[in-house]
Amino acid sequence: MPAQEQRFNNDLYLAIDQGGHASRAIVFNNCGEIIAQVHRHIGVKRYDDSFVEHDAEELLQSVQTAVEEVLDQLGDKAQRVAAAGLATQRSNVVCWNRQTGEALSLIISWQDVREHQWLKSLTPRAQKIHQKTGLFLSPHYGASKLRWCLHNIEAVKQAKEDKTLVMGPMASYLLYHLTDEQPLYADPGNASRTQLWDLIKKDWHPELLELFEIDSELLPQCVPSSYEFGTLKVANLSIPLQLCMGDQSAAMFAYGRIQPETAYINTGTGAFVSRPSGYAMLYGRRLLTSVIYQTKNQSQYVLEGTINGAGSALELVSKELQLDDTFENLKDWLHDTRNGHDDGFTQLYLNGVSGLGAPFWVADFQSRFVYDSTDAEKIVAVVESIIFLIRENIEEMLKLSSPPEQIQITGGLSVQNEICQRLADLTQLPVYRPVECEATARGIAYLLAGEPKAWPETEEGDWFKPQANPGLQNRFTKWHTIMLSTLRKNTGP
Repeated sequence: MPAQEQRFNNDLYLAIDQGGHASRAIVFNNCGEIIAQVHRHIGVKRYDDSFVEHDAEELLQSVQTAVEEVLDQLGDKAQRVAAAGLATQRSNVVCWNRQTGEALSLIISWQDVREHQWLKSLTPRAQKIHQKTGLFLSPHYGASKLRWCLHNIEAVKQAKEDKTLVMGPMASYLLYHLTDEQPLYADPGNASRTQLWDLIKKDWHPELLELFEIDSELLPQCVPSSYEFGTLKVANLSIPLQLCMGDQSAAMFAYGRIQPETAYINTGTGAFVSRPSGYAMLYGRRLLTSVIYQTKNQSQYVLEGTINGAGSALELVSKELQLDDTFENLKDWLHDTRNGHDDGFTQLYLNGVSGLGAPFWVADFQSRFVYDSTDAEKIVAVVESIIFLIRENIEEMLKLSSPPEQIQITGGLSVQNEICQRLADLTQLPVYRPVECEATARGIAYLLAGEPKAWPETEEGDWFKPQANPGLQNRFTKWHTIMLSTLRKNTGP
C-alpha cells in the first residue's frame, strides 16, 4: 500500500532514525503517539580536524538491534506494524561489496572534511555545481569522499577491478542490509547530498560523475523517497519498508503538513535551518536548495542553511576543556549568564567545528575563543555561536523569501529553555518547541501513515516570545564583526 494512503486506525508504523550518536527505532500509532522506542548508541572516530568516521558493522548492528528490540517490546502488537521507514544522516557515505554486503570502508561522516584541499582545484566549477545540485562545493558532501576511497583504499580498488564494488549514501547500505531483497536504491534526499545528483533530472549527473571520477555503475539506482524499497524481516514478521529520506527532511513533517510561514530548525550533531519553498526551487547565493520529499509525481523543496558544529561543538570543546559534566550543568550555566542588560558576560566563540557552513562556507576555518574566561562561560559562548549562526542563516533567507512568522525548533539542544529564549530574543521571532522533540522519527511516521489529519497539533508545545536582550544583541554584533574580519584575513584582499 502506498505511504500516501490513509491507513486503518489500529495500524502501527516503525520509524528508523539513524543519527550522529545513536540509532533509534520508534513505533507510532496513527495519531502520532509513541508506542515503543529503543535507542542504541554508536561510536564516532575522529582523527585530527578532518577525519570523522563510524564503524560500518557497528552502526549497522545498532540499527538491527534497535529494530529487533522495539518489535520485541510490542509483543503481539508487532503484528499491527503496517510499514517501516528509514531516515539517515544525509551526507554519510560508504563502500561495500554488492555480492556479500561486506563493508569495504568505514562510514565517512558528513562532518568529515578530508578532501577540502583537493576540492579547491574545482573552484572554477563551483557556480555550475551549485546550479546543478543546489549545493556548494564542499567536502561535507559525498562526492569527494567517494573519490578519496577509490584512490586510497586497496579493498575498494580491488572490488572495482572485480566488478563487485558499490558505493554511495549510507542509507543505501542500510537498505541493502535491512531488507530481504538486498536492493541497491538511493532516495533523493540522500542521493542529492553526494553532490552527484541532478536537482532537475532527479538522477546521477554524467558530467559530475566524470568530474569526480566515479562510474555510474558503482552507484545505486535513484528512486523517489516514497517507494517499495523491500521487506524488513524480523523474527516471524515481514514489514514493507516504504520510505527513505534524510533526517533533517523527515523532521520537518513531525507535526503534520509543512507550514510555509515557519522557519524550521533541527538541532543535533549539527543545526539545520530550513525555509519551505513548496514545489518551487529557490536558489540563494549562500544557501542550499534541498529536495526534502519526492513521490512519483512531485517534489518538495526548502532553502537550507547548515551549521556543522552544534552538539558536536559542545562535545569537542568540553573534551578540550576536560569537562565531564557539560550537559548536566548547561542549564545552570545558561541561566547564570542570562541577561536583559549587559551584565559583563563577553565571551565569544568563532565556531568552525567540522568546517564553517552556511552562509560563509569555509571548510578549513579555525575555531577559537575571542577572550579569556571561565570554562562555564566558554561553553555558553559555544551555545551562543550556534544561535548566532542560525540568525545569520535566517537573515540570508530574507533575501529570497518573506519573513517567517515563527520558528519551530526540535532536536537535542531544544530541550534547554534558555537556548530557545535566546533564539527568540535574537531573531525577534516567536519560537515554538513541541512537547515531543523526536522530530525525525515522528516525521517518518506521519508520512507512512498517509499524512493523517488527526496528527498532533503544534499548540501543545511551549512558546518563547521575544524579549529585549541588549547584552545578547551586543555580543552578536561583536561576534559578527570579528567573524567578518577573520574571514577577510583568511581569504585575503
